[in-house]
Amino acid sequence: MPKFAANLSMLFQEVEFLDRFALAAEAGFKYVEYLFPYEWSAELLAEHLARHQLQQVLFNLPAGNWLKGEWGIASLPGREHEFREGVDLAIHYAEKLKVKQLSCMAGLLPEHNIESLFPRHWETLVANVSYAARELQKHDIQLLLEPINSKIDMPLFLLDTLDKTLLLIKESAASNIRIQFDIYHMQIMQGDIIRSLSQHMDLIGHIQFADNPGCHEPGSGELNFSRIFTSLDELGYQGWVSAEYIPSGSTHDSLSWFTQA
Repeated sequence: MPKFAANLSMLFQEVEFLDRFALAAEAGFKYVEYLFPYEWSAELLAEHLARHQLQQVLFNLPAGNWLKGEWGIASLPGREHEFREGVDLAIHYAEKLKVKQLSCMAGLLPEHNIESLFPRHWETLVANVSYAARELQKHDIQLLLEPINSKIDMPLFLLDTLDKTLLLIKESAASNIRIQFDIYHMQIMQGDIIRSLSQHMDLIGHIQFADNPGCHEPGSGELNFSRIFTSLDELGYQGWVSAEYIPSGSTHDSLSWFTQA
C-alpha cells in the first residue's frame, strides 16, 4: 500500500489550519504536507507535528504574492534576488521540520507576447532551478518540479507538461531534481496515467492526486484509483502519495478511498 499523506492546505478546511494536524492524525494519516509554512514559526509547526506523531514530507519554496495570483517566481526575470532569499528561507524551515524535499513552482507567463517572451522566462527558470538544486543539495534536500495543467486551472503556467519538466531537469544538470507528478494535472494534459508513471518512475520523487473533473476525491470522476494505487505498488514506488484534492463535501465523508486502501 502506498504511503499516503494528507495535504493540509486542501483537506480539513472545516477548521483553522493549526487544528488540521489533529484531524489528520485522527483520520489515520501518518504523513502530511501543505503549500507554505511561512505564516507560522518553524518551532510552532514542529511542535504540532510532534504532538500528533506526524511526519511532514513536503512544502513549496516561497512563490511570490500568492493572494495576488502569483504561482511561483522561478521563471520571472528581475525576481532572482527574491527567489534566492526564498531558497534560504525554505532551507531554514526544512531543517527545523526535518523535510527532505521541497517543491519549486515555475510561475506564470505574462498575458501578452507569450511566444516572444517564453525564451527569456525559460532561461530564468533554468538558472533559478539550477541554483536552488545546488543549495538544497548542500543540505541533502531534493528539489521537486511540478507540471501544472494549462488547459483548465493555470492557462499561463510555464511548466505545464512532462516533456517540459524533463527538459528542465536535463538543462538544470543537477542530480537532486525529481518530478512532482500530480495525477490530476497529468490526466488533463495527457491522460494514460499508469503508462506515464511507469515510463518516468526513475525520475518521480513525489505523487499527488485528485480525481478529474473537478479536482475532488477519488471516486468522484473518471479515474480508477484502486488500479492506480495497485500499480504504484507493482512499480515499486517508495515515495509518498499525497491527497491534494478539494473535498466535494466534508473531508471526513471524502475519505472512503483511504479506508478502502
